[in-house]
This record gives sequence, C-alpha cells and structure tokens, in this order.
Amino acid sequence: MFYSVRGELIHAEARMAVVECGGVGFRCHITMNTARQLPAVGEEVLLYTMLSVREDALELFGFADQAELNCFRQLTAVSGVGPKAAAAVLSELSPEKVALAVASGDYKTITRAQGVGPKLAQRIVLEMKDKVGNLAVSESGTLPAGPVSAAGAAAEAVSALTMLGFTPGEASAAVGKLDSSLPVEELVRLSLKALGRKG
Repeated sequence: MFYSVRGELIHAEARMAVVECGGVGFRCHITMNTARQLPAVGEEVLLYTMLSVREDALELFGFADQAELNCFRQLTAVSGVGPKAAAAVLSELSPEKVALAVASGDYKTITRAQGVGPKLAQRIVLEMKDKVGNLAVSESGTLPAGPVSAAGAAAEAVSALTMLGFTPGEASAAVGKLDSSLPVEELVRLSLKALGRKG
C-alpha cells in the first residue's frame, strides 16, 4: 500500500522514526541498521516501507534502502517469522550478512538476533535457501574449509544478491564488474552500492 515515505524526520528513537509528509506524521518501526543511517531530526529522509496488517493493528515498517526491505519481505515469508522477529534479525545483521548466513547454512549467526532461537534460525536458513536456488555451499550445508575460490565467491555473492530481490542477470552483471578475488561480503556490499545507484 505504501511504497515509501519522504519528508521531514520529526522524531527518532532506537526502533522508531516519525516522518512528516504533507502534515501527517507516519510512525515507522525501524531496524537498528536503519536507525544508524537516519539524518538529524528536522532534515529530509526517505524510507522504503511495508505495511503489516494484523487483526488488532496496522504497523508501518521503514527501511533505509531497498535491500533491507527485500530482506525483510523474505524473512516475513518464512513460517513463524513475524515482522518484529524480522526487524530483530535486521537490527543485528545487515542484509548482506543475512544473505551470507543463509547461503552458507550458518543459522548460529541468525540466533544473535533478540528473540530468535536455534529452531527458528534453522527454519529461516532452510526456507530462504529454497528460494535462492543453487547456492555455492558444500553437501553439509556449510562453506568448504579454507578460502573460497574466486569463482565460488562470485557465485555466492550472486546468490546472496538474488535472495535480496535482484534478478540473476542484475546480480551477475554487478558482481562481474568487480575484482573476483575480493571476499564475498565485500562483493555483495559493493554490488549493492552499484545496484542502488541505478535504482
């Protein structure tokens, strides 16, 4: 319903921001990642949004960029993961780190989020991995020991970007322009910057 809100930031807390648009203040639940990127109160801000509809409440969630919004949507599509749990995961981990944890089967990293136990973290990894398709991981579900090969790092970065909502073509083109010897997380971060500029 709401794609984004742009206006004056009139109030900000650790988990909430109020953006005034046309005289109406929109209260947005935010992650700690988004909170760190907010401008000072009184300045203009743009948040990409998702409206959560429950029987007893309508809640607007706001994100500093589309990668975080896409990751939030992927997380809330997992059975048992509500908007608050998804926001907790994205307060602890960047979208890139969520994507890499899923790609490598590292559910323990996801348990760092407040209120996310091992069972829920394992379900997140399992269900999100199914959506990504063929990921560069070994049969055991973990990354092979030792350094990942350049080709493996690039493939893993493309998989992570695909999970964040980009098409395989967009992801491959962005990663292909970078130095394939870079670590996977750096490939994802730089690709997100490049893709964000186009969007």
